[in-house]
Amino acid sequence: MTNQEIVQKLWNLCNVLRDDGITYHQYVNELTFILFLKMAEETGAEELIPPQYKWKKLSDPKIDNLERYKLYKQTLTDLGNDDSRGIVYDIYKDAYTNIRKPIHLEDIILKIDGIDWYTHDKEDLGDMYEGLLEKNATEVKSGAGQYFTPRPLIDVMVELMNPQLGEYCNDPACGTFGFMVSAARYVKKHNSSIELDNDQIKFQNELAFSGCELVADTHRLALMNALLHELKPQNLYLGDTLSDEIGPRIKNQDVVLSNPPFGTKKGGERTKRNDITFPTSNKQLNFLQHIYRSLKADGKARAAVVLPDNVLTADGDGSKVRQDLMKKCHLHTILRLPTGIFYAQGVKTNVLFFSRESKETDKNTPSVWFYDMRTNMDNFGKRTPFTRAHFDNFVTAYTAADRLVVDDERWSCITAEQIAAKDFSLDFGLIRDENLIDHEELPEPAEIAQAALDALETAAENIRRILQRLEIQSISSLNTEGGV
Repeated sequence: MTNQEIVQKLWNLCNVLRDDGITYHQYVNELTFILFLKMAEETGAEELIPPQYKWKKLSDPKIDNLERYKLYKQTLTDLGNDDSRGIVYDIYKDAYTNIRKPIHLEDIILKIDGIDWYTHDKEDLGDMYEGLLEKNATEVKSGAGQYFTPRPLIDVMVELMNPQLGEYCNDPACGTFGFMVSAARYVKKHNSSIELDNDQIKFQNELAFSGCELVADTHRLALMNALLHELKPQNLYLGDTLSDEIGPRIKNQDVVLSNPPFGTKKGGERTKRNDITFPTSNKQLNFLQHIYRSLKADGKARAAVVLPDNVLTADGDGSKVRQDLMKKCHLHTILRLPTGIFYAQGVKTNVLFFSRESKETDKNTPSVWFYDMRTNMDNFGKRTPFTRAHFDNFVTAYTAADRLVVDDERWSCITAEQIAAKDFSLDFGLIRDENLIDHEELPEPAEIAQAALDALETAAENIRRILQRLEIQSISSLNTEGGV
C-alpha cells in the first residue's frame, strides 16, 4: 500500500465520526493521539509509554467497545499528566477525546491496526503524516490552511537558503513544523555520504531545528510531525514569539524560514516585546523585526520569509521597519507570489530573501531584485495545481552568477535610491497585466469624439436609406391597389 493510499484510507475514517459532530481539524488531532501509540510500536519507541497504555492493549480485539473507550480516555489523561515522559507528555498534554460513541473508536483503531505498515520505513511514516496535514489544510471546511504553507513553496525556499550541517535553523511561527522538516530533509539528503559522530547526530536531531507555535493543538501536530521525521527538537516552544517570555530566547540563528500569521493584534494593541524597536499592532511587521534581529550578525546568516503586500507598502512604522531591515541586512530579492495558493484566496503574498550583515549601514542594500510570479499567471486550484516547476525560471534568475544578464521580463532591479524616494515602499517589480487596458494605449479625447461623430453620421445615413425604402414600398403598394 502506497503512502497516498494510506493517507486516503486514514482520511476516509473521518466519515465514521460525522455523527459525533467532529470537525476535520479535531479529527486530525484525534488521529494524532491514536497514531502516536501505533507509530511508537512500529518504530520501537514504546519505552516512555506505560505497558497498560501500549498499542497492543488498545487494539486487543478481545476487549469490548466500552472497555476500550474507557481505556482510551484514561490513556489520554495519564499520558498528559506525567511531565517526566518528555515528548509523550508534550503530545498528550490537555488531551481529551471528541469521540462520543465507543463503536466509532473501535472502528478507527481496528482499521488502523489492519493497515500494512511493515512495507514502510520511518521516513515513509513521516511523509504519510505530512500527507494527512496537507489533506487537512486543503480541505476548506477544516480552516487549517493558515497553518500549512504549500509544499512546493517550502521546498524552494529551503533549497535557496541551502541549510548546512551544524547550522541553527528556526521558524518563529512554525505551524506544523513543515519548514523545519523540509530543512532537515534537505541537510540529510546533501550530506548522506558523510559519517557523523554521536555529538553531530545529537545536534542535528535535537538542536539544529527549532520553532515556536502559539496554538496548542497545532503545536501537538508539530511535535508529532517532528517525531515521525526522526527529530526530537529541544526548542519547539508552545507560546508567542512576540512575547518577552519566548522571543528573546531565539537568537544567533543561521537560517530562518517562516510564514508568519497574517492579521493584527486583537484590539489593535502593540506587541509587548521590549527589544522590538518599532512595536506595532501589525503582526507581520513585528515578526519581520524579530526575524532579522534573531539572525547572527556575521554576513552569512540568512532568511526567507513569506509576507503579505501590506508589509511592502504600510506607511508610518512600516516605512521605518523596511528602512531598518535594509540597514541591518542585505535585502537582495523579493518574489511576488501568485494569488490563490493559500487558504485565504484574496491575500497577496511575497517572499523576502535577506542576509544579516555584520555592521549596520545604509550601503548594506544597494538594490533589490524583484521577480513577478503573480501577473499573467494561471489561476491555481485543484484543476491547475501549484507545483515546483512553476518556480524554475525564478530559481534560474535567483541563482545566476550575474543577475544582470538574465533575460526574463519578470526579473527587474530597483535601486535603494528609488526605494527611498518612495518612502521605502517595496511595491515594485510587477509587470504589465495583459487583462487590463493600459491608459497609454487609449486614444486622445478628440479622436474619441471624432469617432463617435463618424459613427453617428453612419447610423443616420443608414436610417435615411431605410426610410427611403419604406417610402418607395408604400407608394408602390398604393399604385397597385389603385389599378395604375
